[in-house]
Amino acid sequence: MHVTFAAPGQPKAGVLVVLCPEGGKLFGIAAEADKRSGGHLSRAVKAISFEAKREQILDLVAPEKLPLQRIILVGLGDPAKLVAREAELLGGVIAGYLQAGKVESASIAADVATSGLDAAEFAALLASGAALRTYSFDRYKSKKPANGKALSSLTVLTGQAAKAKKAFADYEAIAQGVHFARDLVNEPANKLNPVEFAARVKVNAKAGLAVEILTPAQMKKLGMGALLGVAQGSVNEPRLVVMRWQGGKKGDKPLAFIGKGVTFDTGGISIKPAAGMEDMKGDMGGAACVAGLMLALARRKAKVNAVGVIGLVENMPDGNAQRPGDIVTSMSGKTIAVLNTDAEGRLVLADALWYTQDRFKPKFMINLATLTGAIMVALGKEHAGLFSNNDELATRLYDQGLATGEKVWRMPLAPEYDKMLDFEVADMKNIGGRNAGAITAAQFLQRFVNNVPWVHLDVAGTAMDSNKSPINQSWGSGWGVRLLNRLVAEHYEG
Repeated sequence: MHVTFAAPGQPKAGVLVVLCPEGGKLFGIAAEADKRSGGHLSRAVKAISFEAKREQILDLVAPEKLPLQRIILVGLGDPAKLVAREAELLGGVIAGYLQAGKVESASIAADVATSGLDAAEFAALLASGAALRTYSFDRYKSKKPANGKALSSLTVLTGQAAKAKKAFADYEAIAQGVHFARDLVNEPANKLNPVEFAARVKVNAKAGLAVEILTPAQMKKLGMGALLGVAQGSVNEPRLVVMRWQGGKKGDKPLAFIGKGVTFDTGGISIKPAAGMEDMKGDMGGAACVAGLMLALARRKAKVNAVGVIGLVENMPDGNAQRPGDIVTSMSGKTIAVLNTDAEGRLVLADALWYTQDRFKPKFMINLATLTGAIMVALGKEHAGLFSNNDELATRLYDQGLATGEKVWRMPLAPEYDKMLDFEVADMKNIGGRNAGAITAAQFLQRFVNNVPWVHLDVAGTAMDSNKSPINQSWGSGWGVRLLNRLVAEHYEG
């Protein structure tokens, strides 16, 4: 969708969206349109008792004495209570309504005063919400919509057009990162294997990222036996991808983001039930988020040094596949008894986390993984599970989760849970038993962070098939890109 910003004025044709504060009083462009129409808008408001509560919509087709096809009144609610996230959601609601009506081009009058947002930021947030909502994944549909692409052009009318355009540039970069992550999660596994995933990330070097791709031979030399053990049953080779963005001061420690990228997870020899296994194409949602985040940071030229590391494998039940009971040696030198080959994501992350802290000496590490069904039992799809060894970092993520709507809830870590991983003939086992499954998975990961400030986000309920919202209607949500970008912007950019 192409977004432009322009000074307030009456469009000469097409579809105009106007915002009304609670109570339905018309003002600005809406009031002028009402006057030109001989009071058509105000009569319609009165006729249906339009109260203009937030997201309430009144759609007028071919309004009298106006050159417009439609004028759509959208309730703003109380402008004094409007916050940034709600403005973005409102932009998504508007875009969704226009898409449902097969509108290809429209203007939004953002000439409204809000207490907490200036005019430019409000206009940019409306456009951001619209940009996030208009994502679609239809590349494998042979028959495209007959009327062409819905809502391909949006003009936001504001008295701060130049400032709004500048503010929207960052939001557009973030939306591009979210869309990239959504694309990756939505792709079927026969199209997106580890090698292809790495190749798509490599294209982002054009945005300014430095991208390295490690092969199995290189990983073997590094001693990544945990990651390689997961991959050994697949004909598709694994990859470890490193993305670097150098936007901060030379010598500053980077912020590190690590993602689990199992492009398809059958469970291996500990094979999953057939029902719902098709969803396991999304078991790389953590890696998709990291790839999308790094693209967003590069496109908006973030003033920070950051590194993204993603471990890409396919977990298959081949004759050469890892067996339950096998013991592997991780890059850290610690040995792991693989009692369940379906607890594979933590094996991939064990080597990716150790590699990241060892090579980059980061300020912190945040890993994302569709790691356990247990976290969905605990939190459903409303929150991602957060586990951390650092209170400050955990609190910052919680706060930014509320601000973005990508919410997290902190779960416990404790020595008592860690003991559940101890094993007689290896340094540890990869499962802790039936109880506290999400917690013991996090305890396993903590053994490979080497005391670096760290957060594990279990995104099994949020990265794929998550709850729909005004800014996301996709199976692959791109969850985490906006959350982590805001964390970086609010707390770590100079």
